[in-house]
Amino acid sequence: QVQTDWTDGEDSIEAMARAAIEVGLEYIAITDHTKSLAMTGGADEKKLLRQIEEIARINKKFLKSDFRILTGAEVNIMKDGSLDISDGVLAKLDVVGAAAHSHFGLSRIEQTKRIIRAMENPNVDIIFHLTGRLINKREPIDIDFEEILKTAKRTGTVLEINAYPSRADIKDEYIRKCVDAGVKMSIDSDTHSKDHFKLLEYGVAQARRGWATKGDIINAWPVEKMLNFLK
Repeated sequence: QVQTDWTDGEDSIEAMARAAIEVGLEYIAITDHTKSLAMTGGADEKKLLRQIEEIARINKKFLKSDFRILTGAEVNIMKDGSLDISDGVLAKLDVVGAAAHSHFGLSRIEQTKRIIRAMENPNVDIIFHLTGRLINKREPIDIDFEEILKTAKRTGTVLEINAYPSRADIKDEYIRKCVDAGVKMSIDSDTHSKDHFKLLEYGVAQARRGWATKGDIINAWPVEKMLNFLK
């Protein structure tokens, strides 16, 4: 997942793409925040549609390099598990990640139902930073991970390994359970600036602690294989 200056990132889409090429990536997904996170300048439906057009324009500059920018969003999961962007617009994106950014104090039952409802949306491909923890700052939300795991398997939803050092979310114990259950994961840098792609190595280390291999990590695959796997 990559945030840009369209919301709370520091750099432009093109600058992020060029930085990704420098570190050897073959593709990135632009996943700016959505409208209910007003403090980030989150995108509404109209802004997302404009960004889709802008990414198509920028992708033309990389035709000879075989690098690709994917359209996407980090959609906010509301208290009841609904999303803050319409399904019609989400269906136009290459990759849809969903994440909880508020209501961290809900009960275990409520939090689990909330996340499951988001996973059951046919447009949600990935759950970003599932437990919302910030190490030494915020405790993880209380969820029934076994139920989350069953839902991920049933719906084909990917769980993110967020490489940002303060998150390291999901934890290695959960990664191992995903491996054993055949639930696929992604390793994402949660990049907010050109310098953050180097954080991917921490996500790789976290994945290894959970015994994950390339077969478990969808963005270790070629872009077309990865896209064909998504909902």
